Amino acid sequence: MTDDAPSGPGAPGGPDAPGRADAPDTSDAWLVVIDMQRVFTGDSPWAAPRYAEASLAVERLLPHFAGRTVLTRFVAPEHPAGAWQPYYREWPFALVPDADPLYALTEPFTALATDGAPVVTEPTFGKWGTGLRRVTGDRPHLVLTGVSTDCCVLSTALAAADAGARVTVVAEACAGASDDDHARALAAMRLYAPLVTVVDSL
Repeated sequence: MTDDAPSGPGAPGGPDAPGRADAPDTSDAWLVVIDMQRVFTGDSPWAAPRYAEASLAVERLLPHFAGRTVLTRFVAPEHPAGAWQPYYREWPFALVPDADPLYALTEPFTALATDGAPVVTEPTFGKWGTGLRRVTGDRPHLVLTGVSTDCCVLSTALAAADAGARVTVVAEACAGASDDDHARALAAMRLYAPLVTVVDSL
């Protein structure tokens, strides 16, 4: 595995699992599973075409972050303000309450939340904020996964890095609005090394 280019599939890694010698140390890291929700699946206008593949890659990581996994959810604000007003005029299908099935987590993440994994819900693309810091601490090592690479993952990575968090993005466990958007977002995040490290797999 390298920080700058895809290196092919590797066995899921962690402090108790085999991995490559140059894999990042994740022994104290938090796995952040970003917005694995129904709104990004199927025939939704916001669907990530490789959602299912990313979901399987995240699922492979879960055993190695037992007790150190946090889930996030994107929801619409009750009353959009500022630039969010024209945004939701463009995407009115998404302007539904937090509890709407559209914003439900998909499996196996619903079960994970039911079993007690913390869930941070925000009406913003970036998930780094008071809620996530309350779980992970102010300057943690975050291993980011989820959707979409070119929106909520990117927004979370840059805000967390700015605040002093160490950020690792697992490319195979993310999915973009398209393959090109996914690749462009990964390339953008690589520009922030060493604050942000992009790896193909763990």
